Amino acid sequence: MFNFRIISFFLLCLIAFKASALAESDLLPVEQAFKLSAKAAERDKLMVSFEIAEGYYLYQNKIRIESLTPAIKLGEPAFPEGHTYNDEFFGEVITHRQALDIAVPISQIDPTATSLQLLVQHQGCADAGICYPPQKTTLTIAIPGVIQSTAPPPSTNALIDSLGGIKQRFFQDELLPPDEAFPFFATVAAPDRLELTWQIADGYYLYREKFQLEIIDTEGVKLGVFELPHGKPKFDEAFGEVETLYGELKLSIPLIRSSAAAQVIKLKAKFQGCADRGVCYPPMEKIAELNLPALTVTSVPAEAAKPGNTPLSEQDSIVSAMQQDSFWLTLASFLGFGLLLAFTPCIFPMIPILSGIIVGQGHAISTKRAFLLSLSYVVASAATYTLFGVLAALFGSNLQATFQQPWIVGTFSAVFILLALSMFGFYQLELPKSLQAKIHDSSNQHRDGSLWGAAIMGSLSSLIVGPCVAAPLAGALIYIGQTGDAVLGGSALFAMGFGMGIPLLLVGASAGKLLPKAGRWLNSTKAVFGVIMLAMALWMLERIIAPSVAMFFWAILMIIPAIYLNAIDPLPENAGGWQKLWKGTGVVMLIYGVLLLIGLSAGNHNPLKPLENLNIAQANAATPAAQKNMFQRIGSLQELEHQIDQANANNQVVMLDFYADWCISCKEMENYTFTDTAVRAQLSRFVLLQADVTQNSGADQALLKKFKLIGPPAILFFGPGQQEKTNHRIIGYQDAETFLKSLRQVN
Repeated sequence: MFNFRIISFFLLCLIAFKASALAESDLLPVEQAFKLSAKAAERDKLMVSFEIAEGYYLYQNKIRIESLTPAIKLGEPAFPEGHTYNDEFFGEVITHRQALDIAVPISQIDPTATSLQLLVQHQGCADAGICYPPQKTTLTIAIPGVIQSTAPPPSTNALIDSLGGIKQRFFQDELLPPDEAFPFFATVAAPDRLELTWQIADGYYLYREKFQLEIIDTEGVKLGVFELPHGKPKFDEAFGEVETLYGELKLSIPLIRSSAAAQVIKLKAKFQGCADRGVCYPPMEKIAELNLPALTVTSVPAEAAKPGNTPLSEQDSIVSAMQQDSFWLTLASFLGFGLLLAFTPCIFPMIPILSGIIVGQGHAISTKRAFLLSLSYVVASAATYTLFGVLAALFGSNLQATFQQPWIVGTFSAVFILLALSMFGFYQLELPKSLQAKIHDSSNQHRDGSLWGAAIMGSLSSLIVGPCVAAPLAGALIYIGQTGDAVLGGSALFAMGFGMGIPLLLVGASAGKLLPKAGRWLNSTKAVFGVIMLAMALWMLERIIAPSVAMFFWAILMIIPAIYLNAIDPLPENAGGWQKLWKGTGVVMLIYGVLLLIGLSAGNHNPLKPLENLNIAQANAATPAAQKNMFQRIGSLQELEHQIDQANANNQVVMLDFYADWCISCKEMENYTFTDTAVRAQLSRFVLLQADVTQNSGADQALLKKFKLIGPPAILFFGPGQQEKTNHRIIGYQDAETFLKSLRQVN
């Protein structure tokens, strides 16, 4: 049955891929779908025309027409009447089909101007439901009616005049040299701050993603934390979704100095740009030698060098600390971070996994052996966590989501079910010996007492049920991504992973010491851990099965063990304390299981609050179901930009929450933070958006990559001009009180 599900899954993927490929191959190239032309109808008016193919249309509000020639200014375009309809992504829009002629007045013109460089932006879609990315086209238009009264008399040599005109037009259209298109200047603004400037020529732009700055051949000086301004979004054929920067670009870069003496430093700047006409320059590299004056006591600290003394976000503060602290201080800090993260719900699932491995060995295991198994489990978990963390930082892959694929989660859940059945003793009692041997070997391959088995289980656990994204993790990955220093970043991640495993070492060692002796108690203990293993399997399957089915299985998992605990049987007259304790536990489990079934029949799907939709449980209106209605789901960058534009028009700030069904911290925020009354009151002043990246689709990956996120949970805020308020970015779980303080700082 399991193999059939896997085969069906891959067949569906193949069919979807083939359908997608056929749909894309039927599309016309963008230049054929929307044929663009322009001419000067008169000296004071232009006519921009589109020939739109059948079955295609253009958005009117996505058309921009501007002059790239400083001597000529354009007025507002006059559009003909279009078709109005409600678009699922952009709201109410006006579209044009077949032919579109746009009259553009020339509001100001130099009498000597003979031609115009015209930039036309547009975006359109096919009726099949597929939209093209925004397009930019630069056209050269001859301007008629040039005043000739001051011109020299015509030459008698027509051939020379003709060649001269060709030569003039050739040099007018010739690309500027790189140093003239992108002049670069670096100056020392203060003993601990540099000012960098790029004077980008008209009709040229730089890629935001292609900037790299570093200090070379210099001891004791590093660049502090800085941020490039955001530019215009653009889909580039070579680089995909990028941002382009126009005009003047200025950066204020703080310096981190370990020596106060005056010295000479070398700054290396790498960048790349293009001309609007579609020609790109190769990557450029500039090295500037700068004389740093002595650092005095009155000099402004590096943190204060940022404009307005804006506080850094938590992850950026960690990045700054990694750049300043020594190697060993950084490792000690991350070990402490890991120890703190060990007490979050993200780590709790690892406790029964490790305990089950040790309990599965029986009463003969020693405390030393239990500790070695725990150490093998923790070290393998930390090493795997480190390896994939470094790869994620260097290549930008959302590996956390990759290992939430249904077949991976299903396989790992099956391992837990096999372990549970083995602990119940079902194999020895019910299965034939030939099949029993095979299944017993399979179920015991990760708990056979070997250190390698524990290591394999630790490695798998770190990928599938391991820690969520938190600020220290994000800080380490940002540092690796910015500097490429995988040694320090990876060492910090390993220290954090090992810190998260310290409580597991204590649990493992104590399990070996407190394990009961052989007999009935040992069998009872193994049965308890068998139930826990089934709970672990169901906890993971919740990510890939329907919520109603998961809630039904939770009810069964409560009721059946309760029967084995004698929940419905009378206690004997001489019952001891342990018997009463187990019966009481069974009664609680039985009642809770029945409540789950009642809640399921009422349409509820949250096992933590099975009666939340019933009248007896509606004292608090701020339920997770109501909270979900607070957020508007967005599925692409285009939807996000549209929502931010609408919020800007209403002078509102946008809050974007990144969520996934497999993210434990996301569920905590949903159930405990967003339901708080004071938090909901503060959230009312924001436009609330949510990006559900559960499926890890191409659009999901584009959203995460756009904001350099490894995965959820993450909350971002956007102000005017689609600018993110990066200093208020929240990574990881925050309780209601902490989150409330974060919200009050956003304005």
